[in-house]
Amino acid sequence: MMATHQQAPSIPNLKDKIPKLEPRKRRQGPENQIPLPETPSLPPPPDTSTLSFQVPSRRILSNKDHELFLSSPSYNLIVSFIFGLSDAVVDTPISDVKDEQCSAAIKTIISVLDEAEVLVQQTPPDEAGGSRFGNKVFRNFLDKAKAASHTWHQKLGVASDAAIIEVETYLNQSFGNRNRIDYGSGHELNFMIWTLCLYQLKIISKSDFKPLVLRVFVRYLALMRAIQSTYYLEPAGSHGVWGLDDYQFLPFLFGASQLIHHPFITPLAIHQQLTIEEFGHDFMYLGQVDFVNSTKTVKGLRWHSPMLDDISSAKSWSKIEGGMKRMFVAEVLRKLPVMQHFLFGSLVPAAEGMSTETDVGGSRDEDLESGTMVVEHDGVKHVHHLNSWGDCCGIKVPSAIAAAQVAKKGGVGESLRRIPFD
Repeated sequence: MMATHQQAPSIPNLKDKIPKLEPRKRRQGPENQIPLPETPSLPPPPDTSTLSFQVPSRRILSNKDHELFLSSPSYNLIVSFIFGLSDAVVDTPISDVKDEQCSAAIKTIISVLDEAEVLVQQTPPDEAGGSRFGNKVFRNFLDKAKAASHTWHQKLGVASDAAIIEVETYLNQSFGNRNRIDYGSGHELNFMIWTLCLYQLKIISKSDFKPLVLRVFVRYLALMRAIQSTYYLEPAGSHGVWGLDDYQFLPFLFGASQLIHHPFITPLAIHQQLTIEEFGHDFMYLGQVDFVNSTKTVKGLRWHSPMLDDISSAKSWSKIEGGMKRMFVAEVLRKLPVMQHFLFGSLVPAAEGMSTETDVGGSRDEDLESGTMVVEHDGVKHVHHLNSWGDCCGIKVPSAIAAAQVAKKGGVGESLRRIPFD
């Protein structure tokens, strides 16, 4: 009987049956549910003949006052001005703005800031004691700046003495607080309101916005770094390690706008020292990170500035720019401890129904002399000491710049938490 040969089974062709291997997609984190704040259109400057100039005064003295401000035309004016400045410098390095592109008014503002820095050099600090808190000689500098202010504003073309008295108040406040010897984002905002007043008086116009940021504000930053380093200004209401920066906010907003479509500088570049050294002079974000690094006693953003470290993981500069706009609204304009010091006049007017200083007792000048003011917080009126933030607002902390010059301390206390920024 002949053996039958069984046909070997054919090997199946699996090429088309096995699914192609694809790299696993990275799980997307949750999107920020807070919408980007709208940018109101910037209104034209007012007819100054209808204005009654006045010494600016505090009008946000309660939660109700703050709510009235947040729904007022002045709130929209500030937001549209700041965001308009940010939009004006998209994709523009500092070096792109040449002298010939600066109007006479812009050049005069820069010369005013130059003269202010000369006053700093002529008023050296008292080195006795070596305190890590503010140096009281700072007050002598403020006195000299105030004495020069009238002449500065005449150079700028502010016509009347009454207008000068209103406008110069914001410039004088932009250098820091006389009693607390501190400086923070509220004082930085005063500088921007000073430039807004110059816009309202038609001394500068929309065509000046790019040099106003990249030449004037950059010069102001340099001046304030000199003042902070000379007089050891304390951070005003600092969040310490959990804050974006001890002193400034706007360099990060304007700086992110500068970098939105940059071909190779990414958000992670803030960890690359060579990139910072090469481009920090041209891009405010990198320059401010470099300054922050130089004032800390611990090396590494992860340790001394975890919020900046966390933000560097954002996908793009446009994400960061959007986040900075959210932060400006949430952490500056919507924070009562910051805005309770804001001053209103005729060029940036208070809303109808807001309190006056006499409503709560005392005047601004009396407060400055006594070092206290009465504020309402969470429905309770209390005395607010101006030599430090009250318990409602935070704690007094020494200058990081001063601390950087004492013996460095090793070790890190609590573990670091992440702050979402996307």
